[in-house]
Amino acid sequence: MNRRGFSLLLLLVMAFGLSGCGINDIPTYDEQTKAAWSEVLNQYKRRADLVPNLVETVKGFAAQEKTVLTQVVEARAKATQMTIPSDILTNPEAFKQFQANQANLGGALARLLAVVENYPEL
Repeated sequence: MNRRGFSLLLLLVMAFGLSGCGINDIPTYDEQTKAAWSEVLNQYKRRADLVPNLVETVKGFAAQEKTVLTQVVEARAKATQMTIPSDILTNPEAFKQFQANQANLGGALARLLAVVENYPEL
């Protein structure tokens, strides 16, 4: 019985010791997630900042494609006007709105690129 009790005690000590493994990694993973999300936001902002240059280039060559340009400008305005709450990663509604605005901007840019393909001298 003494040997069995010792084995049980050793098993409990080992289980307790292993239960704390990885608990210190949680803040590290949280910071990595925040850093990766910041990089995503930086890339979206960079893309949105480059849109005016693209729009001006297309305006010079394709004045008749005014509707496409208007859609791009409106989509960019929506994407940049949205204030990104600090809890966007845990707020599915805000994330969906952010995602929809970015998708609208991406769709408008796709149509703009189709216009650019029609005018190869751009």
